[in-house]
Parts: sequence; structure tokens; C-alpha cells
Amino acid sequence: MSKGHNEHFKRKDMNYARFLNAVSAARRESPIRALTDRLATLPPSVISLAGGVPNPDTFPLKSASVNLSDGTKIDIGSTLMKRALQYSATAGVPELITWLKDLQKKLHNPPTMTYSPDKGKMELCVTSGSQEGLSKVFEMLVSPGDNVLLDAPTYSGTIAALKPLGCNLIGVPTDQHGIVPQALKDILSKWSPEDSGKPEKKNPKLLYTIPNGGNPTGASLSTERKIEIYQLAQQYDLIIIEDDPYYFLQFNKEFAPSFLSMDIDGRVIRADSMSKILSSGLRIGYVTGPKPLIDRVILHMQVSTMHTSAFSQILILELLSKWGVEGFMEHIEGVKKFYQTQRDALLASAEKWLTGLAEWHSPSAGMFLWIRIKDVPDTHKMIMQKAISKEILLVPGSAFNLNSADSSSYVRASFSLSSPEQMDEGFKRLASLIVEETKARS
Repeated sequence: MSKGHNEHFKRKDMNYARFLNAVSAARRESPIRALTDRLATLPPSVISLAGGVPNPDTFPLKSASVNLSDGTKIDIGSTLMKRALQYSATAGVPELITWLKDLQKKLHNPPTMTYSPDKGKMELCVTSGSQEGLSKVFEMLVSPGDNVLLDAPTYSGTIAALKPLGCNLIGVPTDQHGIVPQALKDILSKWSPEDSGKPEKKNPKLLYTIPNGGNPTGASLSTERKIEIYQLAQQYDLIIIEDDPYYFLQFNKEFAPSFLSMDIDGRVIRADSMSKILSSGLRIGYVTGPKPLIDRVILHMQVSTMHTSAFSQILILELLSKWGVEGFMEHIEGVKKFYQTQRDALLASAEKWLTGLAEWHSPSAGMFLWIRIKDVPDTHKMIMQKAISKEILLVPGSAFNLNSADSSSYVRASFSLSSPEQMDEGFKRLASLIVEETKARS
């Protein structure tokens, strides 16, 4: 992130208390969890009769050896295995937190790295996948009746997490390049910036967005749009929730600057994931943001998950330590090339079979192609009832609408798992289905 981008902004002080809902503001530290967290930093000479911690000598798992794709191994010996199977610090294994903070500094160089804690110093905690982190962020910030801004359409899991909180979901129009800043400005103009922080006015407090390879649209925000959006967030005092699981699947040579890299105020909460690049089953994600808010997420974790699987964290830590940042980025390059090849194969099949029947834009990141079926105003019945007879599965666009009852002419196709041959045959079957559906409607 060049200093030139930050010159677009003038720092504003944040009042984090105003963003917390009543439940989050009432959270207090768990005394036993606090003891457990502190034990991890004490020397072995300390005799602890405090925690109700099980004796690892009674555990049946004693060691493990994991084979890597390059032919090397990771060995977890008996001493490390005891640690991997034991309770751990709520925020994450300390060495893994340090590694991930160093990674964030190298990739994003957040301005808040040097801030004091109360002014929004960058903090990080490890979560059970980014989904856990996001759900706890929503449960920290959203109260019934709040107005929440988000991409439209957007990830169905986010909609499912937000709706039970009783908030009003306000969709911000998007195109193939993500949120349209002017559309966001038009929506926000319904409120006065001076009324931010007045509960009775219900100004939006949050803007949620997937900035790279959006799910479902595949859209990626440009740097220019991010600058405009951040300026609006400053003007209306919004927290930006940057959900970026496809950050490492950007097909351009250089990674785009993130909102975190622009965040001079400490108003960005960023969710990252190892699911798309290392393992989805190990459930390792991490949330980065201002310390006053990340601390609240950790308090919630203390009384829910307690901590992300220590075994998963130790395994990932051993892998990352073996690779170093350079080795990690080499792995990322291989993953990027794989998905770019997959995308190109799907686009070639789309040109071959869907030309004239549908429209789409080439995604510059992620795993998805967002396809508008020209003469089918609502794809739900076609996909959910008829596609199975053609042995082709996609997701109807209505699944990503803020109101699932609204119709959509779109479908989402994923190029992550199927082979190029399977994707080609799949689009051949989809084309046949579209032709049949169009004839039936005429």
C-alpha cells in the first residue's frame, strides 16, 4: 500500500463504544479462561493447581506425521502433541498469532499497527474458519432495528447470519466491479452524517463487502472504488467489514490494496481464511481489526468455542514455520495458477455453449462465474426442479438475494472442483436446459 493512497484520507477518531450492542457491551472476561491464557506464558517452574485442565498423559493420541505434497513431512512429536491436544489461549496459539500478524504487516501494512490500543491498534485472533469470526462480529455490532449495508447480491451465509439479529438489510447495487460508490452515496444521503452516533436516528453503522472474487458475482473492487467507499465510511462513521476469503485467489500478478491497508482510523474489520488455500476442514480463519473490537470478539469466544482447535492451529503453524512467508507465497502462486486455469476452461466452455443464451463477465478472482440467463426471468424452478434431470447442478441467483422471494435471472457456476471436461459437459447440459425452458415459455 503506497503512502499516496492514504493521502486521500484525514484521520478521524473512533468511538468504539457506540458500535457495540448491549450484549457485547455487557461481556466480561471469564476468570478461568483468563487463567488458561496466562498459563501459556508462564515458565515451567510454576506449579499450577488452578485450572481444570485434563492430563494429556491420558489422551490416546501420542504423535503424528503428515506427508506434504512435495514429499517432505511434518512430524508432531509427543511433547508438541500434548500441546496440540490441550486447551489453548482463546485468541489463538501465540506463535501462530505472531506469524499471521507479520503476514498482515507484509501484505497490508496497516496504518493502525503503531496506534495505541484505545485508538484502534491492529489486533488479530484466530477463529474456526472466517465464518465464526464474521458471525461473532455481527453479534457484537448489530442490534434489532439497525440498518446494515451490504453487497447485493451477496453470500447467502452472511444473509443467514444477519437476519435473525432483527436488522434491516439494505442492499447496495453492484456491477462486475463490485459496489458502485455512487449508489452507496445515494443510499447514505438519506441520513445526515451529523446524526451518526444518535441511536434514535438509526444511521447505518456497518458496511459488509466481499472485495475480491465476490460470492456469488465474482466481482472485485478497484482501488479507486475502495478509496471512494472508505471516504464515505469516514463521512458517515461506518465500520467496514472486509470479508476477503478469496484474497489469495486474485489472478492479477499483484494483490489489490485492501481496505485494511487504507485504514487510518481503525474502522475496518477484516476476515481472512485458510480454507481456500490450505484446508477447509481444518477450520482456520483469522479476524484482524481495532483492538477494542477484536477484544470483544475474544470475550465472546471465551464463552462459546473457547478457542479454535489447537491441533489445527499447531499443524498449520508447523507448516507455515517450515515454509516461511516466501514458501507460503510460492504455494499461493501455485493455487492461483490452478484456479486461473480452471476459470479459463469454464469461460471457454461458456463461449462454446452459452453464447446467445446467457451473459457473463470474466472474474479476476475467486471461484465463481455469475451468469444471467437471457430469456428466463427467474431461474429458481429451472435449477431446483429441472436441472437435476439433466444431471447438472448450479445455484439459482435467488439464493443470494437479500429477500429470497425475489426473482433472479442469474445462476452461479463454480469452477473450483470439476475438471475442464466435466465443466464443458455441464455447460452443454445447461444450454440444452435453457433452450427447453425458453421454448416452454414461448
